[in-house]
Amino acid sequence: MKTVFLSTVFLVFSIATSFGQADSKSIDFGVKGGVNFSNIGGDDFRDVDSRTSFNVGLVLEVPISDRFSFQPELLYSGQGFDIREIDQDNVFDTDDNIEYQLDYIQVPLLLKAYLVKGLSVEAGPQFGFKINEEYDFQPTADGGDIEIDDEDSSIKKFDTSVALGSSYKFDSGFFLSARYTFGLTDVFEDDSIFQNVDAKNNVWQFGVGFMF
Repeated sequence: MKTVFLSTVFLVFSIATSFGQADSKSIDFGVKGGVNFSNIGGDDFRDVDSRTSFNVGLVLEVPISDRFSFQPELLYSGQGFDIREIDQDNVFDTDDNIEYQLDYIQVPLLLKAYLVKGLSVEAGPQFGFKINEEYDFQPTADGGDIEIDDEDSSIKKFDTSVALGSSYKFDSGFFLSARYTFGLTDVFEDDSIFQNVDAKNNVWQFGVGFMF
């Protein structure tokens, strides 16, 4: 898995470098962060609420022409879903809400098209590498976290999705962004008890950033 991750990062920066050499315009480097609203969707996986978390990471914007850019990113993304559960006897001391946390390193590879100055739309594939899995029966307080190791996990370590979004960049370098990513592959392992279950990651992301 580490080899796949490093190979993907190397490919991203190789493509960025080649575009930079082919175009005299400068490559912009930036940072970004924001809020995530994520859940698991599919024909066989319903009736769960979205988990609220965050994303943060690095951005490159590589000009291809006056209106088009290639934008690879490297992001930490908190994903997963919430399960509403009323514990009338207070056996588990819950907040009537169990949060299933799936945290990823995400690598979006986006084509960005400028509609007018500052305003752009973007789309492209995204590759996710799971770095943490746990559930939290006290998400509004400290404690309650139970980590799930790889041997006990039914969730795949690698995830693919498509990202669609829009952003507005100010002359100062600050930018606002909104994006939706929908999963292409099922999150559950093929050899788990959830095999053949249609369940995919879906995430809304809203954030701000700055290009240096």
